[in-house]
Amino acid sequence: MPAPRTSPRRTRTRTVALRRALAFAAALPLLAAALTACGYGSQAQQNDDAVPVARGKKLSADTVRIGYFPNLTHATALVGDQEGFFQKELGGTRVSTASFNAGPSEIEALNAGSLDIGFIGPSPAINGYTKAKGRNLRIVAGAASGGVKLVVDPEKIRTPGDVKGKRIATPQLGNTQDVAFLDWIAQQGWKVDPQSGKGDVSVLRTDNKVTPDAFASGSVDGAWVPEPTASQLVAKGAKVLLDEASLWPGKKFTITNVIVSQKFLDKHPDVVEAVLRGAVKTNEWINANPEKAKRSANARLAKLTGKPLPAEVIDPAWPSIRFTDDPLAATLRAQAGHAVQAGLLDETALAEITGIYDLGPLNKVLAAEGRPAVADDGLGVGRR
Repeated sequence: MPAPRTSPRRTRTRTVALRRALAFAAALPLLAAALTACGYGSQAQQNDDAVPVARGKKLSADTVRIGYFPNLTHATALVGDQEGFFQKELGGTRVSTASFNAGPSEIEALNAGSLDIGFIGPSPAINGYTKAKGRNLRIVAGAASGGVKLVVDPEKIRTPGDVKGKRIATPQLGNTQDVAFLDWIAQQGWKVDPQSGKGDVSVLRTDNKVTPDAFASGSVDGAWVPEPTASQLVAKGAKVLLDEASLWPGKKFTITNVIVSQKFLDKHPDVVEAVLRGAVKTNEWINANPEKAKRSANARLAKLTGKPLPAEVIDPAWPSIRFTDDPLAATLRAQAGHAVQAGLLDETALAEITGIYDLGPLNKVLAAEGRPAVADDGLGVGRR
């Protein structure tokens, strides 16, 4: 009996499929290596599962890679991503996003060239800028103020003085909350080694995802953390001992900035400007529609973490955050001073942060909206 014939069309289909399978298999090790090299994997999570479709005229880059944290203090990024504000302004240039758990790992991705723009706290931005001698990064806008609290076990800590001798968590060595807590400790007259976290208070650097369970198990007695982690601890029995906003004039301090790779800014200023238009319009929408914005941020968090925040967490957390395009540059200067006093930055850093801001693109966007320019407090480019 003769063997059955295979049609030429079917043969071509099988050949193409086999080639694609072999190409994909060959690419897997390279892809895994690339993700590891850029700080992805355990440190970052790709968010491209539900990105709006790029439509319209493409700008000077095919894709812009934006990083942010799954924190409510990064709600400008959460909502801008969820509602498509960024993609709308970028037209045919595609948005690709990734989430990070703390600032230092996001800075590594920016420096490695695997990220173009990031939403990030001031301390990692300062550290990244000074370590690279001002060559790699620029802050181009603000995003949020506030939303950071010291929450504690009320059975162990009733007053600020009771914090001495206790175990308090911060998200990561050298991150914004870590620096703020070390500065607060120093203001109490206590001493802690900034690197080890040992001293009159035990500072335990703990991932925000782990901190609520660490508190529930009794491994830590409290935490100096951003929202929603602070309210997650409160839901587990903690109480707010201190809102960091109470330590700042006007209760305003920068907690989230927009930072960009200097190379990307130089090469693709039109793309950076488009992302800033998206951020400005996102903040405007958040402030005009707080309840809708809260739901939008929670929807994006659900996609990132697998479940939305319960009402008992997000409802008290949301009002403590102010969303602003102003980077509040004077407070960043103060935070740099705190890092120097804590021993996490060299004393020369205060002089070296001049040039950290490039607010030209933001002020161009604000002028087009009929809004006043924001100031860099003498820390802008061209003033070195």
